Amino acid sequence: MLLAGTVVADPDTVYEEGAVVVDDDEIVAVGPRSSVEDAHADHPVREFDLLSPGLVGGHVHSVQSVGRGIADDTALLEWLAEHVLPMEASLGREEMRTAAELGYLELLESGTTTAIDHLSVNHAEAAFEAAIDLGVRGRLGKVLMDKRAPEGLREDAEEALDSTERLLEAYHGAADDRIRYAVTPRFAVSCTEACLRGAREIADRYDGVRIHTHASENADEIATVEADTGMRNVEWLHEVGLTGEDVVLAHCVHTDEREREILAETGTHVTYCPSSNMKLASGIAPIVDYLDRGIDVALGNDGPPCNNTLDPFTEMKQASLLQKVDRLDPEVTPAQVVFEMATLGGARAAGFESVGALRPGWKADVIALDTDLTRATPLYDPLSHLVFAAHGDDVTFTMVDGDIVYDEPSAASRPATPTTSASGRDGSQTGFGSR
Repeated sequence: MLLAGTVVADPDTVYEEGAVVVDDDEIVAVGPRSSVEDAHADHPVREFDLLSPGLVGGHVHSVQSVGRGIADDTALLEWLAEHVLPMEASLGREEMRTAAELGYLELLESGTTTAIDHLSVNHAEAAFEAAIDLGVRGRLGKVLMDKRAPEGLREDAEEALDSTERLLEAYHGAADDRIRYAVTPRFAVSCTEACLRGAREIADRYDGVRIHTHASENADEIATVEADTGMRNVEWLHEVGLTGEDVVLAHCVHTDEREREILAETGTHVTYCPSSNMKLASGIAPIVDYLDRGIDVALGNDGPPCNNTLDPFTEMKQASLLQKVDRLDPEVTPAQVVFEMATLGGARAAGFESVGALRPGWKADVIALDTDLTRATPLYDPLSHLVFAAHGDDVTFTMVDGDIVYDEPSAASRPATPTTSASGRDGSQTGFGSR
């Protein structure tokens, strides 16, 4: 299939009249439409306004989708203890499946094709099955909690780690390696040392497995960890083995100089969740400093109870503006930098190779947006539009691994040649696809 339109291939490359050619699960050509179309004249053509790599959600909670709006106007630890954790504990297997489906559908219809997903303690297999069936690319993990957890979520550390390993063996590499595992302690507040060290031991036993947890989001959280361990949060995680290139730490809002040195020295990934940090009044993460130190930064929505959407375009805009206000410098976090966080930075954190840009030989994760909007008129700079003006509901087309998983044709998005199949790669289908 040949996808034609304005192509934002990566943060540095835009083709005003471009094309992307997809064969099976791979991009085989990207460039000016005239030359690409001549070389691939046998491919059916779809016309779009604006094409982009699929965005990467560097930290989401898909299964919290059923809690949207239940915990407004509270701080993190109260938000968890009084609202979100009891909600998670109440979900049976079918409810968990529904919650995950809602999250993944929202991600796909708003342009996120890959997600690092922090699930829950119970029924994580339901979310894995939903991700496989709906076609999202994901790094998923069952949550570990063996202290300070409500009834229904607290587990013995050995039991929690054993169930983690069973899930890992069942789902890591599933769906032609579209689904990978992350060992997922909730955070140091709710995990004993044995649990955290056990998470590292499991990750070390399996190729390609990552660790995903929260860190230094809130001042009360940090004080609790320091009272328990005598160390600040990131220092404690480093002590128990939860730093390194295979580790993704969500938030990292409050870090001191030594902790930032640890993040940089170990190659640990940080996920920036600006809307969540603002809504929970957690603070402003020092993202410009992280980038200056060479720390990889991804971009995440966090969960619907603290955002309250999974729209990645809103998150890009918030990510840039919040840093400009924090630094009182309009030049920091330009569109190019933020778009990299939302694509290549997230892909690096998730550990997916050849994801996050439209390049020959890379995975065919492509989205298209409608720009026949007053909000997109005039459109001087496609990259600026994506970061500062676009919304998730502008997305009309989502392809993951070469499969069309969401397709709502606009006036510009219509087949230029007859299609022969409704299965995804050879034709179009309205609404959500199935695998």
